[in-house]
Amino acid sequence: MSDGTLLSAGRGRPLSSTAVTTLTSEVTRHPGPKRVLVVAGSPEVTDHVLDDLMPADQVVIWATDRSYAAALKVDLAGARSRVAERVTVVTEGSDLDDESIDVVVVATPITGDAEAAHEALDRYRSLLRADGVLSVATGASPASGGGAAQALQEAAAAYGVRSDLVVRNRPPLRIHHLRFSPADPALAERLEPAYSPSHVAVTRRMGIDSNGVAAAGIVGGLALLTKLVRPRSKAWLVPAVAALPVAAFFRDPRRITPNDPNGVVAASDGVVLSVEHLKDDRFGGPNEWLRIAVFLSVLDVHVNRSPVAGRVVDIIKEEGGYANAATAAAEHNVAQYTVLETTRGRAVVAQRTGLIARRIVNRARIGSLLSRGERYGLIRFGSRTDVYLPADAAEAMVAPGDKVVGAETVIARYV
Repeated sequence: MSDGTLLSAGRGRPLSSTAVTTLTSEVTRHPGPKRVLVVAGSPEVTDHVLDDLMPADQVVIWATDRSYAAALKVDLAGARSRVAERVTVVTEGSDLDDESIDVVVVATPITGDAEAAHEALDRYRSLLRADGVLSVATGASPASGGGAAQALQEAAAAYGVRSDLVVRNRPPLRIHHLRFSPADPALAERLEPAYSPSHVAVTRRMGIDSNGVAAAGIVGGLALLTKLVRPRSKAWLVPAVAALPVAAFFRDPRRITPNDPNGVVAASDGVVLSVEHLKDDRFGGPNEWLRIAVFLSVLDVHVNRSPVAGRVVDIIKEEGGYANAATAAAEHNVAQYTVLETTRGRAVVAQRTGLIARRIVNRARIGSLLSRGERYGLIRFGSRTDVYLPADAAEAMVAPGDKVVGAETVIARYV
């Protein structure tokens, strides 16, 4: 790497805690042992990685300049001496072993021209192991990041496993997580659920999906506008009172997934509609599937979670109607099927619209790894989720009429 140049925007404005957590999320969720490269221009990012360092982890900090490298070495000799033996500080011109890094974090948002961005991406890519991930940030729009933002957008379209918009930062950022070769599905079984800025924490155990923040803001803004236009009228109370239940619909509580390696968890809250064996050749899996369908009322939590750990290999979108999700006609509703490759074969989770539900949000990307119980999307206003498992490899643990809790209730078990 001695012939390369470090691509960054300089120290600039400090990153927000949300941006730092999102940028380093692939480090945090990997249980290790792992080797991490931090292309450092942001002390906040470096500190976050070192604070979360696991006992068997190793970190290489590629400092942006020699004075920064000197300051880091002083810190490691003093306040961070307990991790010093597992941290290496290098500067421009140092050599690094190719294909030895599990996670590369570029700590400073990338701006500039597209050619320099492509060169930097190629260099970081050469350092990654086969399952490795590169996490980089740039401006939220191509205009704010220059040609580099466009280059990163193109890379994300080809190799992105997750792209997060961080609005709680000045300026807003787009953070891309790139994987350049297919990951082993077995790795997903070891990963923690990925942090996502779409989850807005309210308390330690309760949050709201970003869709809810936006919806509540719109309703609240309508109340304010009504008050300004008709100050003597009480009509503003209608949207003002509606803001709270609208936000509550998008609630996103913390869930604890059971420690059962053979367990398959519910993809959503709700009531079990059906448990059946059927044939479906759309997903390239077994000849027969075990399907467990769950109905969500408007009062249920509508955040959807992955029932198993695996790699996303396909996302199938189907057009259709908007029949009541609790009826047989819902089989032909608008739906999205997320197909997962797992160590037990293929599994599928379907998001299906209902009579009131008109929008499916699916944040999964082909190539991404989902851990069991990880958030990956939601359906607005009453709907249904279906989990498909190989019929000869799994048995149902629930029956029609049972109440289930997303990510916590074991609905089936591999045999």
